[in-house]
Amino acid sequence: MTKLTKRTVDAAEIGASDYLIWDEDLPGFGLRVFPSGKRSYVVQYRQSGRSRRYTIGLQGVWTPETARREAKVLLGEVARGGDPSEDRSLDRRAITVKELCSRYLADLERGLILGKRGRPKKASTITTDVGRIQRHIIPLLGNRRVRDLTKADITQAMKDIIAGKTRTDVKTDKLRGRAIVRGGVGTASRTIGLFGGILSYAVELGIVEQNPAHGVRKPKDNINGRRLSEREYRVLGDILSNAVEDGQYATAAEMIRVIALTGCRRSEVIKLRWAEIDNEGSCLRLADSKEGASVRPVGLPVLEYFEKRRTEGSEGYVFPGWVDDTPFGSFPNHWAKILGKTELADITPHVLRHSFASIANDLGFTEATIAALVGHSRGTITSRYIHTVDTALVMAADNIAGYIHGLLDGVAFSHTTYALDRDSRKTSLSHFLGKTRPERAAERGAT
Repeated sequence: MTKLTKRTVDAAEIGASDYLIWDEDLPGFGLRVFPSGKRSYVVQYRQSGRSRRYTIGLQGVWTPETARREAKVLLGEVARGGDPSEDRSLDRRAITVKELCSRYLADLERGLILGKRGRPKKASTITTDVGRIQRHIIPLLGNRRVRDLTKADITQAMKDIIAGKTRTDVKTDKLRGRAIVRGGVGTASRTIGLFGGILSYAVELGIVEQNPAHGVRKPKDNINGRRLSEREYRVLGDILSNAVEDGQYATAAEMIRVIALTGCRRSEVIKLRWAEIDNEGSCLRLADSKEGASVRPVGLPVLEYFEKRRTEGSEGYVFPGWVDDTPFGSFPNHWAKILGKTELADITPHVLRHSFASIANDLGFTEATIAALVGHSRGTITSRYIHTVDTALVMAADNIAGYIHGLLDGVAFSHTTYALDRDSRKTSLSHFLGKTRPERAAERGAT
């Protein structure tokens, strides 16, 4: 043993095998000399009955004085019950955000990641999640260790997405396919929401103890606040009529009208099959929606349109694609062609869905009724058990679809003359029960 100084370290002889020189002033602090001539500073200690050795670093990078100070800090941690060697091992094994995302995506593909409603995520949702992970999360945070993430890191990543730092335009695997990533407020909010779910997954795996995304304030996405005015409905009606007459985008125009009259999601209309249309029950019996199997009451204008479109032997998709037994695949592009250069260029299929619900509210229908009509999760508790659709829901669908149908065709209405008040609706149920669809159509027209 000797006091480790620059002179003693430089004078240490090289042997046939490595050996240790211990410092006489600081027990546990030493110098390891290798046959190659390399020298490194170490700390030796006991923890939980086991002898452990921790390498501080190489001579040259560390001087005897800086290595001694570091050794004092490490031995102090040991005295307080710490284990520097184990901590370093854990650090080396700590996974990065990119590695965590790889695990998450593997479990997602196997159906082991459940959505908010306790069911595996759908293929379309998985595709969206993969895009957000690959285009935003990994470029911004992929090399960071999960255990080192802070709320500030996640907040900064969100700001970077809003500012467009992850903006890109790349070719995809699809023929002539491109992924145009713009960022923005909505993308940032939904991406950070997804990342919060991934970090909750990390908590479940024991990778981290707490979710650093909790408490991150996400910007409000204003997309849900947009709705069509009555004038805009009339403008939309003219645009769709012109598109149908032109013929080039007629199918997409008819699909847009169905979304407007039903409040269905875009994917539900694209994938709608003839077998899911129940004319007698005045509803759509969707085999697979965002909420799983779902029953949607629909109004007479919708049923009449389907009857007009149906041909003898119709089966498969209502709006078929070019290849047998595939749905219409050009809806997003045709939507842009129909509305892109009009005053309604800012609307989306969700705006039509939100507008349907808003019209229903204007006409005095309850939140529970509206939820059942559009397939919101709050309406699924009841709709799971629906076989014969409630008459009140059918009447509501008739009234709402009829009102929107009139707006699209340029008919002037007012809420006060069209909407039934609550007492009138209750009274009218007895007249409405048992009516055939032609009778309901005549009654709705008289109303």
